Amino acid sequence: MSEHSIEVNHLVKKYGGFTAVNNISFTVAKGDFFGFLGPNGAGKTTTLRILSTLLRKTSGEVKVAGYDVDREPNAVRRKIGFAMQDISLDNLASGWENLQLLGVLYGLSPADARKRAGELLGVVGLSKVADKWVTSYSGGMRRRLDLAGVLMHDPEILFLDEPTQGLDPQARRIIWDYLRKLNNEGSTVVLTTHYMEEADALCRELAFIDKGTIVRSGTPAKLKAQLGGEQIILTFGSADQAEKAIAVVTPLLEKETPAVTENRLQATVKEAGKIAPKVITKLESAKLFPASINITQPTLEDIFVKLVGHTIQEEDESNLIKGRDPFVEGRM
Repeated sequence: MSEHSIEVNHLVKKYGGFTAVNNISFTVAKGDFFGFLGPNGAGKTTTLRILSTLLRKTSGEVKVAGYDVDREPNAVRRKIGFAMQDISLDNLASGWENLQLLGVLYGLSPADARKRAGELLGVVGLSKVADKWVTSYSGGMRRRLDLAGVLMHDPEILFLDEPTQGLDPQARRIIWDYLRKLNNEGSTVVLTTHYMEEADALCRELAFIDKGTIVRSGTPAKLKAQLGGEQIILTFGSADQAEKAIAVVTPLLEKETPAVTENRLQATVKEAGKIAPKVITKLESAKLFPASINITQPTLEDIFVKLVGHTIQEEDESNLIKGRDPFVEGRM
């Protein structure tokens, strides 16, 4: 048997003349925690929908749990659970009733469905509100109930599409802890996210995806190491000062052109502690005085910007300005 839960080779998905997923290949090992990181419209959700048999691919080969998603979709569905961005719950039923119904739909007997629902309500911390209508639940509670629902048939593989989008930090961390527990117990977890800190906190393997293409993949540590140094960040009183500082700072760097975002200049250097005093001296000679200077370790955001030339937030905003519908053009 394969050591991989998921095997994808040269996957392509087109909508007319628009390519949502452009010839991507990757594998996910059994028991791994794998993340797709990228902006809305990048192709993350499209890929998950293909993996979960909800959407047919244009070309390529996709196997989940050893089964071909096109030729053996029913076998795939028995092995997976899929929590979509849009939570699908009956608001006029209780949490208990929602889970029992899902259990029966998954093929459990009514008795087994009741037992499994009770277990999962306890696991996700909703036992005390199990008899209340879902309409009274908070966003975090609804998300936890939705996750419990996809676990009713004890799937080997979990697909989670933006599982914490719109949640407050406390609710988000409750979900994180729950997902870690599931993964530690042996479940293979694949999620999409545009939250850098979420990907860094949860995933053992990551794939950066942008405009339908995987631009880089690896462990979070290896991805960050590819920047080859620390980040030196200079904040100025205005964007104009930051732009002027580029010409002053660049000669001190090792073949590195600083990036400027509004009034902030940022560059990657190998020995930031040694270079920083020289940078300050040079700037002061040019009558440029930064309000602050910070030295940080590289983040996933830094490597993403380095690879694709923009932040995830900037691409999301660009899509909105252009009037693109992320659901049609790659959120799926």
